[in-house]
Amino acid sequence: MEQKEIFELIDKFENTRLAEVRIESEHFRIILKSPEATARPAAVPLSGFPVPPPGAPLPGDQPQPPSPGEAAGAPEDSPGDTEMITAPIVGTFYRSPAPDAPSFVEEGASAAVGDSIGIIEAMKIMNKLEAEFPCEIVKILVDSGEMVEFGTPLFEVRRI
Repeated sequence: MEQKEIFELIDKFENTRLAEVRIESEHFRIILKSPEATARPAAVPLSGFPVPPPGAPLPGDQPQPPSPGEAAGAPEDSPGDTEMITAPIVGTFYRSPAPDAPSFVEEGASAAVGDSIGIIEAMKIMNKLEAEFPCEIVKILVDSGEMVEFGTPLFEVRRI
């Protein structure tokens, strides 16, 4: 993508009501976020994946209640200061970059902003999940190789 195209994209983004736009390829990544992102409806991705309704919190903004299947197995003494990191897209979740490689994170480990915590494969594209804030991984809620949907809780974390 050339500089002129980037500036055109920024101009168009500023004239929309979108909260965020992410464009990624092998060679670059562009993320545009509105200063009023929390007051705007969620962005509509060009990929065709499900999108939350306008006004709904974006994944990772607020803790998500467990699904009925998870509620039965959820520990009742879970600390109240934890948050959920949820799947931003539909795909297959992986805990490590390769089958024989160690996991990105384990329960009890700390993750800094930008640290890789997992991968979601969608349409043969590996989408890296990164920590958006410093956190401790309290519980990993999904097994490697498991299909996830938009909004599926992946990690229970505590901000540090």
